[in-house]
Amino acid sequence: MLRITGGQRRENGPDGEWVTRRIPGASATKVYRCPGCVQEIPVGTAHVVAWRPYGDGGDRRHWHSSCWDRRARRSPRH
Repeated sequence: MLRITGGQRRENGPDGEWVTRRIPGASATKVYRCPGCVQEIPVGTAHVVAWRPYGDGGDRRHWHSSCWDRRARRSPRH
């Protein structure tokens, strides 16, 4: 991982390059749906925001930290 500004990191994995930011529970003020497990991430739950390093950031997704960490071991969804 290469650290970049604002607490963001660049990550490379089998699914390509991503920019990530870890969100602490105290800063998690909205409910999101995790694309890894399709379950809600409740308010107050620490999690990861990930997006591609190119584009306008409109592809940002909020993931449970454990789902993000396990994404490379999961079979692809069709």
